[in-house]
Amino acid sequence: MAVTLKDVAEMAGVSRSAVSRTFTEGASVSAKVRQKVMEASQALGYSPNALASSLTTGRTKLIGVISDNFHNPVFLEVFDLVTKGLQDRGLRPLLVNLSDEVDPANSVRMLRQYSVDGVIVASSTLPVSFAEAFNSAGVPVVHCFGRHSENPRVNTLGINNFAAGQLAAETLLARGYAKIAFMGGPKSATSTQDRCDGFMAALQAHSAVIHSISYASAYSFEAGRREMLRLIEAGPAQAYFCGDDVLSIGALSAAQTYGLSVPEDIGFLGLNDMEMAQWSNINLTTIHNPIAEVVAKSVDLVVRILADPSQPPEAVLFPGHIVERGSLRPILS
Repeated sequence: MAVTLKDVAEMAGVSRSAVSRTFTEGASVSAKVRQKVMEASQALGYSPNALASSLTTGRTKLIGVISDNFHNPVFLEVFDLVTKGLQDRGLRPLLVNLSDEVDPANSVRMLRQYSVDGVIVASSTLPVSFAEAFNSAGVPVVHCFGRHSENPRVNTLGINNFAAGQLAAETLLARGYAKIAFMGGPKSATSTQDRCDGFMAALQAHSAVIHSISYASAYSFEAGRREMLRLIEAGPAQAYFCGDDVLSIGALSAAQTYGLSVPEDIGFLGLNDMEMAQWSNINLTTIHNPIAEVVAKSVDLVVRILADPSQPPEAVLFPGHIVERGSLRPILS
């Protein structure tokens, strides 16, 4: 039989309401009573029912964690960090897949059914309208890896994708490539647009450099491989900024299929610095995206908003940097 609140009250010699107050955050209970209740709870192996507590406090401690790209391994890292971060703060993550969802109102209705206390939108491809829909519905929300804005309507955290695109172009130029290309993810994704814009901006002063732009259908291995197979067949560039590690790994696979040597015949630069990028059979030169820092700040913001919903929204940019590995030729001396 499960240990009940009544069992704890009887062993501790206190009322049931005293036990309830002991396990209710912010409730008034004396130190003496609290000690009795905690000792009895430990002896009996009692844990309070979280769902029952939510009926008393009006707070479920559920935080919706929503994304739309479960084909990109980098989000396994994100979800690992988000869920651990929330659990360490006494909150419970509710993971929601919004792949193919186009109406923000549907996601709001879904999360409201579970009475979530807040939401973390973990996506670089979902438009800001999703996060704004939760904000308009009165649900505290943080958009991590979202598009930066100088005047944000919701809390937004991530890297400067425009600057990352500039850094990518400068990195390829520093290695003496004369024919380079941007191969991004979905053209509709704001992260793709900003990375491409930064890439092209850095090339404005280099008119002699031949460049091109193309897009994969998704941020996935298969989409990156498929697009690179097409590009190689048509006549490849010397080096590509693929706009994402998983696209780059797909592109590396396509190069292997055609018997091209990396970096001697063709070079690749990724973005994210996910765990797979450092594997010896991949060895991808990439732009580091400080994922752990973005997630930690996102969790911290959710906790702060729950405590004080009146806080104005923040837009926080995190710096990226090049991680040298083996998929680009060396910098010219």
